[in-house]
Amino acid sequence: MTAAPLLRRWAPVTDQKEYMNEDIDFSDETIQQAFESVSMELVDPTLPQLLTILPVDQRPIFPGMALPIGFSGAPLLISLKLAVEQHDGYVGIVLVKEEHGDDYRESEYHSVGVVCQIMKVIDMGPQGTQVIITPIKRFRRERVVQTEPQLRWRVSYDNQPKTKPDQELKAYMLAISSDIRQLLALNPLFKEQVNLVVSQLNYEQPGQTMDIVSNLINSEKEKLQELLDTWDVRKRAELVLAIIKDELAVAKIQSRINKKIEEGVADKQKEYFLREQLKAIRRELGDEKEDGETITERIVQSLEGKTVPQEARELFDRELSKLRTLNAQSPEFNVTRNYLETFAALPWGIFTPDANSIAEAREILDEQHYGLTDVKDNILEFLATILKRSSVAGSIICLVGPPGVGKTSIGQSVAKSLGRKFYRFSVGGMRDEAEIKGHRRTYIGALPGKLIQALQRTETSNPVIMLDEIDKISSGSQGDPASALLEVLDPEQNETFVDNYLDAPFDLSNVLFICTANQLDTIPGALLDRMEVIRLSGYVLEEKLEIAKRYLVKKQLKEHGFASDEVEFEEEALHYMIDRYAREAGVRNLEKQIRKIIRKLVLREAEHDEHSFVVTPQLVEEMLGKPRFRTEQLYEKPSPGVVLGLAYTTMGGTTLYIEARGIPDEKGGFKLTGQLGDVMKESAQIALSYVKSLLSKEGRDYFDTHQVHLHVPAGATPKDGPSAGITMALAFYTLATGQAPQDSLAMTGELTLTGRVLPIGGVKEKTIGARRVGIENLIFPEENRRDWEELDDYIKAGINANFARTFDDVLAMALPA
Repeated sequence: MTAAPLLRRWAPVTDQKEYMNEDIDFSDETIQQAFESVSMELVDPTLPQLLTILPVDQRPIFPGMALPIGFSGAPLLISLKLAVEQHDGYVGIVLVKEEHGDDYRESEYHSVGVVCQIMKVIDMGPQGTQVIITPIKRFRRERVVQTEPQLRWRVSYDNQPKTKPDQELKAYMLAISSDIRQLLALNPLFKEQVNLVVSQLNYEQPGQTMDIVSNLINSEKEKLQELLDTWDVRKRAELVLAIIKDELAVAKIQSRINKKIEEGVADKQKEYFLREQLKAIRRELGDEKEDGETITERIVQSLEGKTVPQEARELFDRELSKLRTLNAQSPEFNVTRNYLETFAALPWGIFTPDANSIAEAREILDEQHYGLTDVKDNILEFLATILKRSSVAGSIICLVGPPGVGKTSIGQSVAKSLGRKFYRFSVGGMRDEAEIKGHRRTYIGALPGKLIQALQRTETSNPVIMLDEIDKISSGSQGDPASALLEVLDPEQNETFVDNYLDAPFDLSNVLFICTANQLDTIPGALLDRMEVIRLSGYVLEEKLEIAKRYLVKKQLKEHGFASDEVEFEEEALHYMIDRYAREAGVRNLEKQIRKIIRKLVLREAEHDEHSFVVTPQLVEEMLGKPRFRTEQLYEKPSPGVVLGLAYTTMGGTTLYIEARGIPDEKGGFKLTGQLGDVMKESAQIALSYVKSLLSKEGRDYFDTHQVHLHVPAGATPKDGPSAGITMALAFYTLATGQAPQDSLAMTGELTLTGRVLPIGGVKEKTIGARRVGIENLIFPEENRRDWEELDDYIKAGINANFARTFDDVLAMALPA
């Protein structure tokens, strides 16, 4: 700690946020001339009762000495400009007590500051603006009168009558003068400037003298603010003298340390000098004997009470012995030290006791998630099994579903239900297997893998670790992370998991792993085989409506500062918002739309002083603009060659049209568009071949005399999957026969060359997608009947499901009698 009396400037490091002290370079001609142009004689004008407030962060300022201060950031510069142009340059400089957000006007300030007059403004370019100020007098805040566009307070001033100092006060002043001179002698930085000021101190004006001294001493900002808060001169003299004596004691110790170091390291390099200085300071404080000895003692102490397996303990002891023999300046010393500290920080044998109440776990899941009954039951089955056998071996849950359905929050609820710590990291886009298994210690900057880091941070050997976006993991030139995860997630192997950095087995069998994915297709088969898949299908409109009313609206009102009775969302408005702006399977986009509306209400409140709002469907459209969604049923009446199909995407279930058109052509032919994948192209070929064979039996030659064009709209969107066979076949059949399919009909199912209808996946998601757009009749493969019957009644309500074994069944159901 330096006790040098410095003139300081306070300048933000980033806009409106952090402030740092920087020594003023008095060799800068611009600043020096500006400083010299300011009169050091304090004036006492009629001071304003309303002041523009500007912040300092590192320390308060005191009356009596002109100072340069730097500001940057738009709000601060605007306030500065207004103060100069509108308020004769008078500002209040106040120490920040606690910052809130990036805007200085939202921070919490001390109530006592100093009124200053801006004497000169210097534009510093990108670095901001610097001003020369003359601090005049203390003030105390009475109340805040304005926050926009500048922070302004009503203040009262220090108007104590000036009395001639008595003998006791004079004694204080002499002691202060003596001690400050000793302090300057030990710290000659800026000696000429400060000595000039000290020589001009007037002891007949003790208040002014102490303020000048307070500007010179360098102490904690809380102590200096206490000085500023103390208006009584006698009490202030006691505080100033105590602070100076503390600083003087520190300066004497530092001077003694510097002398010892100079004797031993006069000709050594700067780095060695700094290390020796640090060592001497620690010895002076009695905190350290020798670097290596103290470090090894601390590492051994951090491992006490932990149960380390014998193999790992032997490795630790070998590395510890090596550390004791290494020179502290050796590069290998720090490598070995970092390894041992990482090793000792791991929770060897430390476990968090599991909660044992399934009823409480169900209550937590029900409280934090609406609906998802089957998902909750599956999770509770897992938890009950874990609690019964006191082990999670083999329990690796994979939550699969569209974005925004609550996969990550369910993982957090599971951890809370078990009473375990939760750690999440994303493996999406991960290309380096060292992220999982760590780097070899031979590499510069080597670190353990994410799993060992997770155990370090949670400080327990049995946390819940979530591997997010596992379907987006990829491989690169630095290995295959998916393969590295095989050892982690295999219950037969993870008991002896070896991280490359740690190089010792650590038991991961007590960790509950939860993976999340949007789809299973891109997860490697060997990895998927080790997981128990739980599907989250998404929410229907009724579920979204309840979630919005119970959770989303309340959450956003609280985040934006509204009371629950200030804004009312009509149920029709939420219904309209869900149907026209947030049809996705999840609720993340719905929350964004609610947030957007509430932000607009905040602005309306600020501009028009309104304090009560009712959100109606009309207001929703006014604030969110034109609806994003309309029904996928683009055709007012059925048309030959146009059939509505059901699809399952990463965003949940949806509907899409398949269109077929014929162009007279004696050569025939077939054209396929719509950016289809290989599976759908094959489905189209199979459907065309089957319909050709079916119509040839009836003596029809439509496909011999027409070129057929099959298109799946939204051509910019890639499409693939084995569930569009019967939809394509019906499009071909109705095109050739001129019959239109039944109204309000959608279907899904794969077709074979013999006309059999094969089962598909995603019955729930596709049903939700059909329900979302008001489809009343669905056709599923017969083998999916059980999947339909297991759906909740509120999902099936109002929908007529038909089941087909062959394409003949599809024709019977799809074409009007």
